[in-house]
Amino acid sequence: MFPVIALVLPLLAASLSLRAAEGPIPVKVVVVTMFETGADSGDEAGEFQRWNERLPLDKVFPAPHMHHDIHYNEKLGVLGIVTGMGTANAAANVMALGLDPRFDLSKAYWLVAGISGFDPEDASLGSVAWAEYLVDGDLAHEIDAREIPEDWETGYFPLFSQGPNDPERKSYSLGEVFQLNSTLVEWAFQFTRDMELPDDPALAATRKLYPDYPVAQRTPFVLKGDQLAAMTFWHGKLLNDWANDWTDYWTDGKGEFVSSAMEDTGTFQSLTYLHEAGRVDKNRVLVLRTASNFTMPPTGKSAAEYLREEQHDSYAGLDAALENAFLVGSKVVQEISGNWSRYATETPQAK
Repeated sequence: MFPVIALVLPLLAASLSLRAAEGPIPVKVVVVTMFETGADSGDEAGEFQRWNERLPLDKVFPAPHMHHDIHYNEKLGVLGIVTGMGTANAAANVMALGLDPRFDLSKAYWLVAGISGFDPEDASLGSVAWAEYLVDGDLAHEIDAREIPEDWETGYFPLFSQGPNDPERKSYSLGEVFQLNSTLVEWAFQFTRDMELPDDPALAATRKLYPDYPVAQRTPFVLKGDQLAAMTFWHGKLLNDWANDWTDYWTDGKGEFVSSAMEDTGTFQSLTYLHEAGRVDKNRVLVLRTASNFTMPPTGKSAAEYLREEQHDSYAGLDAALENAFLVGSKVVQEISGNWSRYATETPQAK
């Protein structure tokens, strides 16, 4: 590793020196993805590769201080990154980008675009959800379920609270919930809600396994739905009930749990700090998650059985989720970058 770093760091220093002389690059949109399965192009695609190849993001800035190098489309003014999976990676990489002197991100819009597990009560595989609330599922106490009091439904409850659903605990925040700019989120939803998303036989076959969930029977569609971020990859009906209750608790009943992932509260926490430093505008953040899998098993299978199957065979909705994240997300990105004279100073609003 040392020889590689020794070679890259002088390149980074030279790049920083050149940019210091020319001034930072003004960025219109930052696309934030979380993982790539191999190389950034030319092989099996993860969350980033479609953005990299199709926009394209053809200018590369060395970034040894980040998970992947930074990619950029100079004509569009669009920048793309891969943060790595998990809250810590997301927070660290977004902060690193936000402090990078090569870029002026003060007016940039941010689009988080990634796959997720979805509640079959709310959406079907391949569907796309715009989140208004980002809820953290990690800041908690936990007592083993075999030792919880008889009147508790769960042994997992908010950090520093007196137990599940303690109303007094919400008097202060440690970063358990963030609300995005509702006007911007509504605009993105209205702008994309009528898109016809592709369907395929794999999605149809999986839909049939969930006959008790009418919404899960639909072909892929665009909706509004909130995001729960937790470092533990959970699965099953009981934890799905917990996710709904947890989201309801932290949003005072205003949010609706739809998607389960890992990173988004970490991303927005960094953006909040960067906003306070004048580096970014946290009111220009969008989070788009797409359904690669459901958060609970189909009828007749246990949570453990189905989770093992998915980990072995991959998610039935993975390809559709990756494709639809780009299709829906890129429509918003192209609209903003292509009409920058308006959106540089005026945040879009739904009509």
